[in-house]
Amino acid sequence: MSLSDSIKLIPVYSDYKSPYAFLAKDLIYRLEEDFAVRIDWLPYTLDIPSYLGSARVNDRGELIESERNAHQWRRVRYSYMDCRRQARRRGLVILGTRKIWDSSVAAIGMLWAKRQGAARFRAYHDRVFERFWRRELDIEDAKIIAGVLAEAGASMSGFDEYLAGEGRREHDRIRENAETAGVFGVPSFLIDGELFWGREHLSDIREILAPLARVRTAAGRVAAPGGS
Repeated sequence: MSLSDSIKLIPVYSDYKSPYAFLAKDLIYRLEEDFAVRIDWLPYTLDIPSYLGSARVNDRGELIESERNAHQWRRVRYSYMDCRRQARRRGLVILGTRKIWDSSVAAIGMLWAKRQGAARFRAYHDRVFERFWRRELDIEDAKIIAGVLAEAGASMSGFDEYLAGEGRREHDRIRENAETAGVFGVPSFLIDGELFWGREHLSDIREILAPLARVRTAAGRVAAPGGS
């Protein structure tokens, strides 16, 4: 059996405007390092106002617009408190956002980056997450997203057309398929048709993948189970 035959594909749904997805990103990368799996990163653009309401603050952090009830505000405040707590332990920065962002442009950028290979995808993926949560990146601005793609080494020939046409259709189709599979939040994992939501399930996922653990030889080589 060849190495390629033993690689398991795991769809993972993510959204750049989710702090939970940001916290999960590096932990998900490790699945490919530790097991004979390949992560199929897919965008799932969250409709946050539908379940947490919407709000907007100015540059001084003052609330200037809100459609949230008291219960929604408590959930949002706790979520950011919890995410910052986890981020501090890992040396990451998570600054609260000033509005509800439409992350679909950045998501389509993700799909374009995937076409450029794993190294360019990861360079793009890391930059978007890290800069967005430092409030250094406008994920709604197509020119800025194109700049991040170029910085990551992606070819930009045809990107504008892709963003306006095929990429938007692909983005919407992925979202529809995700919801058909039961996805409602991020990060979400599909393993053999079973849905797992949240990084807290990574320990369960690692147990499921245990038979696919990579073997590290004395020479430092890494091989898939049954591979050479």
